[in-house]
Amino acid sequence: MQNNIFSGLFVGQNFVTIKEVDSTNNFLKELVSNSKPVIEGTVIMAENQFAGRGQQQNGWHAEPGKNLTFSLLLKPHFLPIAEQFDLVRAISLGVFDGLEPLLGEKLKIKWPNDIYYADYKLGGMLIENMIQGGQIRNSIVGIGLNINQENYPTHLPNVISVKQILHTDYDLKALLSEICRHIEAYYLNLKAGNIELVRKTYLKRLYWLNERKGFKSKNGVFYGTITSVRDNGLLVVENNNGDELEFSLKEIEFLNKTHI
Repeated sequence: MQNNIFSGLFVGQNFVTIKEVDSTNNFLKELVSNSKPVIEGTVIMAENQFAGRGQQQNGWHAEPGKNLTFSLLLKPHFLPIAEQFDLVRAISLGVFDGLEPLLGEKLKIKWPNDIYYADYKLGGMLIENMIQGGQIRNSIVGIGLNINQENYPTHLPNVISVKQILHTDYDLKALLSEICRHIEAYYLNLKAGNIELVRKTYLKRLYWLNERKGFKSKNGVFYGTITSVRDNGLLVVENNNGDELEFSLKEIEFLNKTHI
């Protein structure tokens, strides 16, 4: 256990690094399910995560020791289940703010919770909420970010790392500390009831916001403009007819110019 790299009130004050694990989310879930309580803000960081997952079981490729692969335990009992997407917003913004001083204005949040640089994926997250007695008991927040890796498999054509952008190596634990500091700040805003601040900031930083782009849904390919995200997390896209269409995860695909 180490706690000297984190400056926040509680996130990272219980910090565990492990050499190798299938998934830091699985590791933390197992820890939480044991009888001994695990304190809120616990961070588990793996040097090598060999079976990391993205949303809907998407695979995640990371070379050992070159990227940030970590999980964080939060206990957002205060957050109504119907508003659990606000946690997605807060975590996404925390990651964004931790990286933005390095990467600047090309950094965006791709709905719902991927981190993009220009049109390339820099990282993503998987939040698993454990609901009990009508409230969110625990949230396991898994985050994977491409930092110092330079080579990727050919089946992942749309990825990029911080090193590929800036051509220099970065200290993983220093970046982790910054990201966790910002996550904690947004989380505490949620806890204090500053929901609108979080929602407006998330929308402002959204990839493709107010831009006419190509999308694909069950009805085929269409052009539309992202105008908003509902409180419950549904993406709002206005089509050429001026109709507002709502989409949940996996109901819509973002198409870049090479697809249409």
